[in-house]
Amino acid sequence: MIYYISGGARSGKSVYAQNLALKLTDNPIYLATARNWDADFNQRIKRHQSDRNERWENIEEEKFPSKIDFTNRVVVIDCVTLWLTNFYVDTKYDIEESLKAIKLEIDKLTEQQATFIIISNEIGMGLHADSESGRKFTDLQGWANQYIAKKSNKAIFMVSGLPLDLK
Repeated sequence: MIYYISGGARSGKSVYAQNLALKLTDNPIYLATARNWDADFNQRIKRHQSDRNERWENIEEEKFPSKIDFTNRVVVIDCVTLWLTNFYVDTKYDIEESLKAIKLEIDKLTEQQATFIIISNEIGMGLHADSESGRKFTDLQGWANQYIAKKSNKAIFMVSGLPLDLK
């Protein structure tokens, strides 16, 4: 089962996903895809970790979560944007290689008998990025989101903390 949750920054995606996970199981997994870039980001990671209680198992995997066995588990993947960023930076901003890598990981993950709650950002709805790299990443994000949404069983768009069922 794949739940896809998308929306803008601070739209309530993570809270919604975590509440959904806790409705589905007593011991969900929180899979963080963030790369710890600097001290500021480290503080952000600690804040997110403090939002979850002892019922959660926290796993950090910035690029290849499919190597982990999630059989019969409920897994919140937070988030596609940071996950994509890791591929994008490591491929030296190659859109095609990054998209191929994320699709392969999504395909491998969804072969597992597990429930995935995948969080992503809709970054193409605001101002256009002022750099070529930023514009390319916006395209990459949009294509990855479409791929995941198509594979999902249920898709939710978050706006101002409210879920809109898309699929």
